Amino acid sequence: MTGAEGEPFVAAVKPLVDAMGGEMLAPGEAGPDDVVLSWEGAEVVAVRLPQLADSLDHILAALERKHGKPLAELDRRTKQEVVRVLEARGAFSVRHGVETVAGALGVSRFTVYNYLNREKQA
Repeated sequence: MTGAEGEPFVAAVKPLVDAMGGEMLAPGEAGPDDVVLSWEGAEVVAVRLPQLADSLDHILAALERKHGKPLAELDRRTKQEVVRVLEARGAFSVRHGVETVAGALGVSRFTVYNYLNREKQA
């Protein structure tokens, strides 16, 4: 993907790209929507960012890993915290975001809206 001169840079940005659910590829393989990153004046790596819906799935999977179990198995208070985290990360600006989150949490859309409203009233 890159020459040795860019290896430290690629290693440095890889955790960020992975956390976003992105994909790293050679600069020559970059499409019009990809982001090409340069290091010391040379194009080193291209990053293909995920679609928003894919990002939401990635965030949900990361939250499951963080909590060590499926989100649907969390207690109510923890599910409310998860909804706060997801709201801060823009999960509900994605089309069908509430439905996706409700399914992952094992609750109804109405419950997710209640969690969101509870936070705004607090």
